[in-house]
Amino acid sequence: MSKEKAEWIVGEQMLAKDAFSQWLGIQVDEIRPGFAELSMRVRPEMTNGFGIAHGGICYSLADTALAFAANAHGPKSRSINTSIVHTLAVAEGEKLLARAEEEYLHPKLAHYKVHIYNGKGEQVAIFQGSVYRSSKSWTPEELA
Repeated sequence: MSKEKAEWIVGEQMLAKDAFSQWLGIQVDEIRPGFAELSMRVRPEMTNGFGIAHGGICYSLADTALAFAANAHGPKSRSINTSIVHTLAVAEGEKLLARAEEEYLHPKLAHYKVHIYNGKGEQVAIFQGSVYRSSKSWTPEELA
């Protein structure tokens, strides 16, 4: 299996087994080791009492992008620390794009920054996360 195909299979399987990300309506636009680009649209049930997207929506999109970027390397990776800064309010109906990029890679740890943009290209949040990289890689059975 080619490395490129393995990257997409990891992403497809992660999404196929992730009921919450499916509920969010996340679409995988691009995955490669250390990078992921995902998108979704904010639905009415994702808004808070102020009529704007709940902060957990951007957080969840970014957290998913982090997981895809980190796991596309092959080793099983789990987040150990994350944070988010919301820079603009997000309205119902807006399309969001999350772009996760690796900033540091070590055999046991990696750090990522995820920028989230609205449909106008404005940055609405900045997410950072660190992952622990296991010595165990995804098996062909897990990727099937």
